[in-house]
Amino acid sequence: MTNVTIEYVILIPLLFTQVIVFPLVASTVTSNWQDSQRDVVLQDAANHLASTIQQLYLTLNRDEILECTVTQASPVPVTVGSYPYTVTGSLSSISEDSTRFLSVTLILDEVGNRATASAVLGPNVAWAESSMRSTSNDACIQVQKFSNGTIVFSFGGSG
Repeated sequence: MTNVTIEYVILIPLLFTQVIVFPLVASTVTSNWQDSQRDVVLQDAANHLASTIQQLYLTLNRDEILECTVTQASPVPVTVGSYPYTVTGSLSSISEDSTRFLSVTLILDEVGNRATASAVLGPNVAWAESSMRSTSNDACIQVQKFSNGTIVFSFGGSG
């Protein structure tokens, strides 16, 4: 009879601990894994968007193309892990006549995951302050080239 009591004294608290701790640990691990997956997919989307912008620049920055307006539909998915996101951009350069860098930032709306990628562009680039919602029907990259060679990028589809 003594053995049965000792087993209950040891095993019952152990079983209660497993019932409480195991689901908590499993939930935490799953949540971290999902968050990491969202980060990877979001970074991939940011890299793809920056690459598309850089390709548009390289295509339009030719002497044969004088003036034009190009609208490129958004090349990235509408949601990441079923969450919509907002895309913003900011242009920076070391000096006025140097290469410019366009940083593209994607932020998941409800969970706050963030990814940034950069596109290297020339000194003749300008950025029109704008943002793009991934769920917008008219989410796009807009590019306008002027006769003086200036190329202005912006996002469309903020609604």
